[in-house]
Amino acid sequence: MQSLPRGMATVLNSFSHLFTLPTWAHVQILLIGAILCQGARRVSSILRVMGLSQEKRFEKYHRVLNRAKWNSMSGGKILFGLLIHLLPASFPILIVVDDTIERRRGKNIKAKGCYRDACRSTKKWVVKCFGLKWVCLMLIVPLPWCKRPWALPFMTILAPSKKANKSVNRPHKTSIDWTILAIRIIARWLKRTFILIGDGGFACIRLGHTCIKHNITLVSRLRLDAALYELVPNPVKQKAGRRREKGKRFTSLKQIAADLTQPWRDTTVSWYGGEIKQVRMLSGINLWYSAGEKPLLIRWVLVFDVEKNQAEAFFSTHINLEPEQIVNYFVLRWNIEVTFFETRAHLGIETQRQWADKSIARTTPVLMALFSFICLFAVEMLKKQSLPILSSAWYHKKSEATFIDILAFVRRDIWASRNFNESRIEDEYIKIKPETWEDLLNQLAWAA
Repeated sequence: MQSLPRGMATVLNSFSHLFTLPTWAHVQILLIGAILCQGARRVSSILRVMGLSQEKRFEKYHRVLNRAKWNSMSGGKILFGLLIHLLPASFPILIVVDDTIERRRGKNIKAKGCYRDACRSTKKWVVKCFGLKWVCLMLIVPLPWCKRPWALPFMTILAPSKKANKSVNRPHKTSIDWTILAIRIIARWLKRTFILIGDGGFACIRLGHTCIKHNITLVSRLRLDAALYELVPNPVKQKAGRRREKGKRFTSLKQIAADLTQPWRDTTVSWYGGEIKQVRMLSGINLWYSAGEKPLLIRWVLVFDVEKNQAEAFFSTHINLEPEQIVNYFVLRWNIEVTFFETRAHLGIETQRQWADKSIARTTPVLMALFSFICLFAVEMLKKQSLPILSSAWYHKKSEATFIDILAFVRRDIWASRNFNESRIEDEYIKIKPETWEDLLNQLAWAA
C-alpha cells in the first residue's frame, strides 16, 4: 500500500485501532479504491482501479466485509466526533433522521421486504419495490465551499422487514424503534443537548417523550388533523379520582388554517432552495394526544402559503423555540435528500452485490459514511490547496462547489500522490512508469 496524502492520512489514522494490521491495510485499499471507482462499487471493481486485478488472494479483501471482526458502531462514534469538530462554536447540533430504500433482489438477501418506493410514487399512484430499509442519521454541517449546509452521514442502521423478522422469530422493530435506539446511543456519546429533525414519518408521541427524557429537542411535521388538547386545568381540591392528563379538545389545525379571524402575522422564513419566503404564521402550545400514549407538550407552528393557498404544520418538543426557528430547522431536513441522491449517483449505492448477511449490514453504511469521509478529506486538503470548481458556459455555479467537485478534488489528489510523487520533474517532461500510464489509460477507456 502506497502512502496516502497527508490530509487523508490525518483523518484515517483515527480509525486504525479498530482493525488488525493486515485488515487495516486492506481497509485502506478498499476505501481509496471506492473513491477512485466509477460506476459500481464492487470489490472486484475496486481491485482493478487499485492495480490489483492479478491479485491471487483476492478473497482477503472480501473478508473485510463478510468475516473480519470490527465494530461499525465504534467507527460511527469516531466519525461523529470528527464531524462535530467541523461545527462553528455558535452552530447548534442538528441531526437529521430519515429512512431510505435500497432496491435489492435475491433469495439470499434475508432482510429485504416490499416497500413503497418514495422516488417513483405519487399521491395518486403507489409504486412498490423489493429492497432493504435503512435508517440514516446525518449531522448538518456548514462547509466552506457552499452556502447551503450539508447533511453528513455517520450512522446507518439496517431495519429488517416484518416478514424477515418473523421468519427467524425475532421481534419486529419499526423505523421509530430504531431511531429511539439510535438517539439513546448518540446521547451517551455526546452528553449534550441536540436537535433531532425528521419528516412526518417521525412525528411520533413516543419518540417525542424519549427525546425529552434524554434532553433532546424533536422537530418534525405535524398533521393538520392531529388531536390537540388544552393544558391540564388546576386540580379541584378534595375531588376524588385520578388527576386529568389533558384539558378540553383544541380546535383542529385544519379549521384554524381556514379561519381568517385568527391572529395571523406576516413573516419571512428560510425556505427550500435558499429562498426567503413570505408566509403567514400562527403558533401555540398544546398537548398532543393519541390513544395509549401519554400526552406530549409541544409548540405547534401553522404556516400558510398565500401564493399556493396551502397550509402546513410543524412542531417542536422545546416550547421556548421561536416559531420561525422551528420552520428554519425543519427546512434544513431537505439536505438529507440531497445526500441520498448524491450517494446513489456518485458512490454506488444499490450497485453492490454482496449476499452474506454481515456484508449486507456493513457495505451500505460504509458507502454512506464515504460521503462524510470525502468531505473530511477535502476540508483537510483545503488547508494547503485551493478548490477548483468545475464550471462551463451553460452551467455557472456561482463559486459554490457541488459534491462532484469535492469528489474530483479528492480523486485528483489521490491520483497525483500515487502516480507522480516518484516522477522526476524536469523542464521539458515528467517521467511516468509504463504500468502507471497503462492504469490511467484503462481507467479512461473502461465503461463506468
